[in-house]
Amino acid sequence: MGRSSECVKVVVRCRPLNSDEKRDKREMIVDMDWQTGGVTLHAGSKASTDPPKSFAFDAVFPPDSRQDDLYQQTAAPIIENVFEGYNGTIFAYGQTGTGKTFTMEGVNEPPELRGIIPRAFHHIFDLIDSRGGQTTEFLVRASYLEIYNEVGYDLL
Repeated sequence: MGRSSECVKVVVRCRPLNSDEKRDKREMIVDMDWQTGGVTLHAGSKASTDPPKSFAFDAVFPPDSRQDDLYQQTAAPIIENVFEGYNGTIFAYGQTGTGKTFTMEGVNEPPELRGIIPRAFHHIFDLIDSRGGQTTEFLVRASYLEIYNEVGYDLL
């Protein structure tokens, strides 16, 4: 892993419209360019004359992105660095209903919808299995915290 994989990276994932939003005939106001990491927000009203706002991130994942693609490009390098002796943190931030839980936890079935956490644990124990031996010992520690209304909760 090179130095570029050892620094803080900011990644954005945009969820698709939910059924209520579709029923209300709402439209996406976010354009994402996964090649450049660019995000453009358009005014919510067609009558608005407000110019679009553009932002740049290390990576972006549009509404049709797959859980595995997100994991491989963001979390997998962190897990690999942990096995090289570095600490690793994955931090999900956003308003209620923006898709943090789906991104981090996903659902168990079908497997392709599993989120970062179950994929990371599977990855960690696969690495332990492949690198372990009779004289090698591993200690795995994990934290799962939530901060809501400025109060921290230990979710484990």
